[in-house]
Amino acid sequence: MISVRDLSFAYAPGQPVFSGFNWTVNAGELWAVLGPSGCGKTTLLYMLAGLRTPQGGQVQINGQVITRPRPQTGLILQDYGLLPWATVRANVQLGLRLHRFYGPDGRHAPRNERIADLLPAVDHWLERLGLLPVADKFPGQLSGGQRQRTAIARTLVLGPDLLLMDEPFASLDAPTRESLQLLLLDLRAEQNLTTVIVTHAIEEAAFLGRRILVLTQPPISEPLIIDNPGAGREPRGAYRGRPEYQQMCSRLRALLDPAA
Repeated sequence: MISVRDLSFAYAPGQPVFSGFNWTVNAGELWAVLGPSGCGKTTLLYMLAGLRTPQGGQVQINGQVITRPRPQTGLILQDYGLLPWATVRANVQLGLRLHRFYGPDGRHAPRNERIADLLPAVDHWLERLGLLPVADKFPGQLSGGQRQRTAIARTLVLGPDLLLMDEPFASLDAPTRESLQLLLLDLRAEQNLTTVIVTHAIEEAAFLGRRILVLTQPPISEPLIIDNPGAGREPRGAYRGRPEYQQMCSRLRALLDPAA
């Protein structure tokens, strides 16, 4: 699904973030990318999304070299990215309206996509994410959890095959965050979505990531990958209370701060 080969990127000369970095994500996998602020997590995600261009090497998705955003990739940001003057329903429809403007050109919308066929999905996702009662409200009238659900619905209505998430739950209170983490696991399983979620929270990475990419301090050349087979297993919420989860948190904490 995702193939990162010999990736190099720097914001300033002589200060590389990535140098000859290689990484592979298989279709249907759920990855957490964990690391402290400034380690390159969001930079890597933006290169996967086609919003930043590698200065060396390449990113491939399904064999396609990524030089611009691809229409089958969904990206959910921490600040939701909702239009404040548009209702929940209008925000969820936004991607469909943009696709209709460009048409199925293969660059902004898949060539085989008929927008009319996707319109019924708007109500489906509003209902699935519990947003029908607030469909005519504006983002400023919503809770943080409702705003994040709206951002998720706007992305899933387009039927992506890859979901990228940049610290999507960081600003939410603990009960809402945990509820949306469970929702993400359910949605990923239902849609068989390849998912990469960036986080700086050890507990979130341990709970969500079946595989965890740990980034420490740049320059980053070798991927540090931790397998976490207990994450996302049924019943999903029970994993937090198991010894394996606590052990995984301790292991990740030690990797990020060896002196701790």
